[in-house]
Amino acid sequence: MSRGPRPDVRRDWGTSEDGCSILHVDMDAFFASVELARRPQLRGRPVIVGGAARGVVLAATYEARAFGVHAAMPMQAALRLCPNAVVVPPDHRSYHEVSVGVMEVLSDVTALVEQVSIDEAFLDVAGARRRMGPPTAIAAHIRAQVRARYGITCSVGIASTKFVAKLASGHAKPDGVLLVPRAATVDYLHALPVGALWGVGERTAAALHRWGITTVAELADTEVATVQRAVGKVAGAHLHDLAWGRDPRPVEPGRDEKSIGAEETFAVDEGDLGVVQAKALELADRCARRLRQRGLVGRTVSVKVRTSDFRTLTRSRTLAAPTDVGRELYLEARTLLAGVDLRGLPVRLVGVRVEGLEPAHGAVRQLTLDDAAGEGDGPRADRREAERAMDQVRDRFGGAAIRPAAALTVSTGDRSTTTFQVADLS
Repeated sequence: MSRGPRPDVRRDWGTSEDGCSILHVDMDAFFASVELARRPQLRGRPVIVGGAARGVVLAATYEARAFGVHAAMPMQAALRLCPNAVVVPPDHRSYHEVSVGVMEVLSDVTALVEQVSIDEAFLDVAGARRRMGPPTAIAAHIRAQVRARYGITCSVGIASTKFVAKLASGHAKPDGVLLVPRAATVDYLHALPVGALWGVGERTAAALHRWGITTVAELADTEVATVQRAVGKVAGAHLHDLAWGRDPRPVEPGRDEKSIGAEETFAVDEGDLGVVQAKALELADRCARRLRQRGLVGRTVSVKVRTSDFRTLTRSRTLAAPTDVGRELYLEARTLLAGVDLRGLPVRLVGVRVEGLEPAHGAVRQLTLDDAAGEGDGPRADRREAERAMDQVRDRFGGAAIRPAAALTVSTGDRSTTTFQVADLS
């Protein structure tokens, strides 16, 4: 849904729950809510979760949102809108742990759970009705369990399709439930602006507005061929179906993760490539840990670089064999970084991503000459075991307890430099 103001949609569309087996459960201001659960003294205050002044907003409490603050907004802009906000640095380990727990709550309701992000999921509760009651009772149970176990709230949309359930959960926020009976689906949709439809961003909305289409009702009443001329053949047909509530997609449990990545914005634009490479090492290590946590390996490494003029460059390369070893990911990322033409400009952001994921237990690993000369998987196995030992230390003492030595930096005035040359790692 758009980040613009939500329309004032009425909350009562009827009470019939027949055929409404799809739930969309969405945590309310998830990262911020987790922080408030740990810091109850901040409740009622505008709180922003994010990095330093040059970072972006990851989440904001509803008190901060009242000032216009929203996720993905530059932190500097957010603090101009809400200068009295309390800024809390993110703790992704805690967010992941709570997310896993919430998904376990949902899995206790039904096996048909499709997690679509860290803080939201679709459920098909048709098979749970005899055991747990109607969908509204199931929604009440979920909300009570999430609140009792983790001290956070969630909103639930109930409908006959995934699309409408997701819209309903947005209109139920914060901490509410909205049921859209099957018979009321079209009336509910036709009360919305066209920007509420999936796939309608600013550019698509502008294209539709040029044809006089500003609401879902107007789009539904427009011939499909006209909508297709406005936004394209495939998109036009899809949007017309959504405008009439047609969305046949089932809830798909066990949705595969497509990629794993991490990126970071420097506090000051960084002109030293050694420092950029050191950060890439830290990010590659972070990606490798997440791969091992999920029992996955990746085959393609990509890097993302944003220069001081906000130009974004990406490069990728496919490995000879899939891996979950941070050093292997880093060496490939370092080579890719060396091939990026920065035009002499300092770097604002660097990111590392791993794609082509597959289960680690079924992956075919091709031995290198070094590996073949040693026992088992040779040096690769040794590196993997060393990194797994690092994982155990982090699990016990926190993510910052141990890091690759070459990723550590020391302050020299207003900037940072690596403790020793990153090139020595090869």
